[in-house]
Amino acid sequence: MSRNAEEIRRQFDAELAAAQGAEAVEQLRVRYLGRKAGVVRDLLQALGALPASERAAAGEAANRLRAHVEGALAAAKGASAPPGGPASDLDPTLPGRRFERGLPHPLTRTARRIEEVFLEMGYSIADGPEVETDFHNFEALNMPAHHPARDGQDTFYLTGGRVLRTHTSPVQIRTMQTRRPPLKVVAPGRVYRRDSDVTHSPMFHQVEGLLVDEGISFAHLKGTLAHFCRRMFGRGVEVRLRPSYFPFVEPGGEYDVSCILCQGAGCRACKGTGWLEMGGCGMVHPAVFEKVGYDPERWTGFAFGLGIDRIVMLRYGIPDIRLLFDNDLRFLTQFTDEPA
Repeated sequence: MSRNAEEIRRQFDAELAAAQGAEAVEQLRVRYLGRKAGVVRDLLQALGALPASERAAAGEAANRLRAHVEGALAAAKGASAPPGGPASDLDPTLPGRRFERGLPHPLTRTARRIEEVFLEMGYSIADGPEVETDFHNFEALNMPAHHPARDGQDTFYLTGGRVLRTHTSPVQIRTMQTRRPPLKVVAPGRVYRRDSDVTHSPMFHQVEGLLVDEGISFAHLKGTLAHFCRRMFGRGVEVRLRPSYFPFVEPGGEYDVSCILCQGAGCRACKGTGWLEMGGCGMVHPAVFEKVGYDPERWTGFAFGLGIDRIVMLRYGIPDIRLLFDNDLRFLTQFTDEPA
């Protein structure tokens, strides 16, 4: 067996020396190392037929042969290939590959801008869990058991009585439970509701704001909203408030801005009204203060909410909210600069 291995090695070396080009080297590899009918493979399989006293020496010789053939073929293959890879993969006339540069998502851009405006106004950023308890998401916000927001058609319920939060208002409850007034916080984050079309997504982004102090009035709320909207959309934007009902504020309202697309003249985006709805707001309900241990006779405050996704669609002229979550690079690479 040892003699056979040496003879095979000499034969292989002679054939390799005569081989011209990568194709001839590959044919040698198949002949000697092929899995189906390779010379070295056949030699290794023949070890089983040898007497036990000869098997160790023969196996060592066969393994040395295999290592020699593999090393010689690898060296020959490297020597026959041009610099930079196989000839079929190398075309020096082709332009270089352009690496895509990462850019902030329009949602990220807008969320950062919103946070910057409120930080300028002295607010702090608060955060909380996306999987919430019924108490923090509903009960502490003065929502009774029969409130339609608790319906399974609107809310994602989980095991153990927990829910995917339907708004970021629970962050306000958690903040008031751990901090004493006065306080000014905004809570940006993801929220979840059972809704999906061109203007609604099952997962979207909100910002909730809360201010609690002595002597806070509705005038403070309107001034805050007006300043925020003008910092976001321009000094010429007008803000109006309309009466509305939310169980966690009293009195409650909704606030609109003059349409930033038609400057209030009326267009498709504002449905001809000249106004764009921004969100809900109002003075914190005394029942909410009682749930977190605040004295409603001493403390007053206001709360407001707005949808980040809606602001993104307005700022960038995006017609379908689903484009924000498709991760299509053709869409995302359009947003290289801040909108005018």
